[in-house]
Amino acid sequence: MQTNKVRAIMLDWAGTTVDHGSIAPVLALQALFAQHGLTLSTDDARRDMGLLKRDHIQAILALPGISAQWQAVTGHAPEEADIASLFAEFGPLQMKIITQHSQVIDGVAATVNGWKARGLRIGSTTGYTREMLTPVLIRAAQEGYQPDASVCPDEVNAGRPAPWMLARNAQLLEVYPPSACVKIGDTVSDIEEGRNAGMWTVGLTRTGNLIGLDAADWTRLPEAEKQLKLKRAEERLLDAGAHFVAESLAACDGILQKIEQHLQNASFNGVLVK
Repeated sequence: MQTNKVRAIMLDWAGTTVDHGSIAPVLALQALFAQHGLTLSTDDARRDMGLLKRDHIQAILALPGISAQWQAVTGHAPEEADIASLFAEFGPLQMKIITQHSQVIDGVAATVNGWKARGLRIGSTTGYTREMLTPVLIRAAQEGYQPDASVCPDEVNAGRPAPWMLARNAQLLEVYPPSACVKIGDTVSDIEEGRNAGMWTVGLTRTGNLIGLDAADWTRLPEAEKQLKLKRAEERLLDAGAHFVAESLAACDGILQKIEQHLQNASFNGVLVK
């Protein structure tokens, strides 16, 4: 199998291909905790974004401030049964909100269709369950974006940062080795997932969770504030192990060329070269 060319791109959903700023998961999580009399800040909601939503809820409950609120409201520390109950409640909330915030991000459809025309296969992973992802898939297809494969954490052994969703995508797409694949996402857990799978990783800043603004709010920011937010997001993603960083999916073409240069020029024995 040829290993000096990129063969597949594995994409995240919210904040990467749809939902500029990854707004829907935050609103749904805040609504979920508000139903129980708890106040969840945007920063706390975004802290572990990208995980399977059950794992995300568990991580939120483990935060000292949220745990203390839960204790005050319920009279006991968060327990396994509480996590299961909240996750069951989260599904309907997410389904209601997700339809309002799943627009395909500008430039995504054209970029992905261009990659497909060049023979690249397109996979996708997510923190959503299959039930949650289904309406997003339908709307994305209507707006011109349709990956060749999609895998959800409830369909494999574990969600991010485990590599199993990516491994299943590679199997479905019949692409290998992992070093010929690129994982693109906007969260720390996306980067960890890609690294654990042995793939190249690209972190996205402007459209994603670490900045957390929809396209309209981003446009209104003063230029100096935009640059500061971009720099901070870039640093977070690079610290997490991203090989490259871009503002948006549409800005990744040049990065793919750089990766192929590495693959062609390096003495490559299955180890990623930065």
